[in-house]
Amino acid sequence: MNLKTIAFNHSQLTGELTVPGDKSISHRAVMLGSIAEGTTRITGFLDGEDCLRTIDIFRQLGVSIEREGTNVTIHSPGMKNWTMPEGELYAGNSGTTARLMLGILAGSNVTSVLTGDEYLSKRPMNRVSLPLRLMGASIEGQPDSNLLPLTISGSSLQAIDYEMPVASAQVKSAILLAGLNAEGKTSVSEQTVSRDHTERMLEQFGVSIEQKGKTVSVEGGAELKGTDVHVPGDISSAAFFMVAAAIKEGNWITFNNVGLNPTRTGILDVLEKMGAAIEIVDQKGEIGEPYGTVKVAYNRLQGTEVSGELIPRLIDELPVIALLATQAKGTTIIKDAAELRVKETDRIAAVTAELKKLGANIEETEDGMIIHGPTPLSGGTLFSYGDHRIGMMAAIASIVAKDPITIQDVACINISYPTFFEHLEKLTSPSNVNG
Repeated sequence: MNLKTIAFNHSQLTGELTVPGDKSISHRAVMLGSIAEGTTRITGFLDGEDCLRTIDIFRQLGVSIEREGTNVTIHSPGMKNWTMPEGELYAGNSGTTARLMLGILAGSNVTSVLTGDEYLSKRPMNRVSLPLRLMGASIEGQPDSNLLPLTISGSSLQAIDYEMPVASAQVKSAILLAGLNAEGKTSVSEQTVSRDHTERMLEQFGVSIEQKGKTVSVEGGAELKGTDVHVPGDISSAAFFMVAAAIKEGNWITFNNVGLNPTRTGILDVLEKMGAAIEIVDQKGEIGEPYGTVKVAYNRLQGTEVSGELIPRLIDELPVIALLATQAKGTTIIKDAAELRVKETDRIAAVTAELKKLGANIEETEDGMIIHGPTPLSGGTLFSYGDHRIGMMAAIASIVAKDPITIQDVACINISYPTFFEHLEKLTSPSNVNG
């Protein structure tokens, strides 16, 4: 098992940082570029393991994809001209790849078997397969089409009006992508609006999106044309360093080219509520995704409540927000976040268990956590559970832990942030890292 021991408690983090491209947007750029007919050029692509799985799958479907670092060029014959894959379509650890591909493949002209690694194979898929079956999709697997591997036989689909029981951009996106090839108008309604990257990008590719309140609709039969896509820096990756800047006196970091999509900026709202020094220096991006420069600096932190409509806007950042709360005065309550239990691992149980090892005053609830602070943290050995966000949270904890932290199964961080430790060392002086 790969291990890494780190100790940054005698260091300050200062400087500028450009985090890797947004994972959610990178996935969707490759997917829509492969569905579209013609050439799509992507800049700022995240070359992490998850997004590379998406590229591999479309290559198996006959799409020509060239990659040079963070630049990707897609030459697609269009979805109607995809070829039958010779082997299984392997999504690795990527839930976004698996769930969105279910929606795409359901209305395609191919039959395929979608698989994943040991972690992804335990994650529920029926939240996607059930509404797709209402559209006429042929998705088969055991038990009850809930777990990978699944066999998808492309078929004729009918539009549906679907009310989401739980806010999930992956489920919403899968239904909308299936709706591109369905007869009629497909509509998805949410109680709480989830991230809208798919809707924004569909419009970039020439698809007309209808938005009425919390309902989004797409007409079947839309023709997508290749285009140019700029992927901003991933605010979910930046969040770990934002917390790093906020939890220790003297720390400050300026983030360049970071995504500022309003459905994703919940981390900034929480940092501000808790008292951290936040400044949005500029904002750009008239077409597609907004992005800009953000500065985060230390300030005295106060506990808060993180709940309700805020949760979908920071669901992936909650592990590191729990760490942030250990350094805040008073009680922080995270609730309405049961979705955390079906991520790469049960993040509620995992975060609680690992932070307790460091001496945090944290308790697990059915749909979140309660954290009392401020609490001094010790060192120790933490386990990532093969979850990149748990691994990065453990690394950031070393900034305030009095003793070194050893992380087990650290390679999973490459899924979303291959240069994470390189950036951590870059911002830190002096550093003490043994890999």
